[in-house]
Amino acid sequence: MDAVSPTMKHTPDEENEVQDLIGFRDPAQNRVTPVAQWPADIAFAIVDRLASVVREAHKSEVATTADAEGIVRAQTFEEGDVYMLASPFDGYFADRYLMDFYDVEERDMCSRMHLHTGLRFVRMMTGPGTRIRVSSLSPFIVGDVTGVTPFAPEAFEDDLPGTPEGHRRTRYNLIVPENSWVDMQIPRGTSHQFNAIGPNAVIDSVHPEESIEVFRESMRDYRMMAQTIFLAEEKQGAEACADLPR
Repeated sequence: MDAVSPTMKHTPDEENEVQDLIGFRDPAQNRVTPVAQWPADIAFAIVDRLASVVREAHKSEVATTADAEGIVRAQTFEEGDVYMLASPFDGYFADRYLMDFYDVEERDMCSRMHLHTGLRFVRMMTGPGTRIRVSSLSPFIVGDVTGVTPFAPEAFEDDLPGTPEGHRRTRYNLIVPENSWVDMQIPRGTSHQFNAIGPNAVIDSVHPEESIEVFRESMRDYRMMAQTIFLAEEKQGAEACADLPR
């Protein structure tokens, strides 16, 4: 697959499109910026309030029904439930989502390695008792401004589970610690995988070229799953992502 070709999807509106893991190569690297760490009570208050917006949206008839533009704001992704806070409009291509992470140990399921048809900017936020394992098939570039960057995330490598027999792909991992904010810039077509270990984690995500990528791929509407290409057929159990260094 040529991840930087004009179109990336084989079937534009397919919500479970899987492409070849063995032949895939990232066109770029994800860039990570540690932002802040908080006392546990403050971190919990922020994460819980943002997560509650998503939960309320998923109980809302309005948010779960297509609006005048055909947009369903409350959606579901492998990593968690999502809610489109702000939608694109004429002259403004970007939109913004909140995601309330699933706890992989509670579900006994990890999200799959994947890539998107457009670039992404995400802010990962954790509360008490929760870490996020961020993974990619390429090493992360971590920003470090002396005197400003508050911490260095722990990083390690392992073998990507579920790789076809006779092949090996290195999985590069980075840990968002408890009660922390970490930003990540994800270039178009670059692999990544988020898995929350614990109940208190959200993502605030901007899709800067949302309406452009939907038009480019000839998609019918805005759906996160359709704007995703997976690199595995099957999801793995929690043991594939919840085992973190202590």
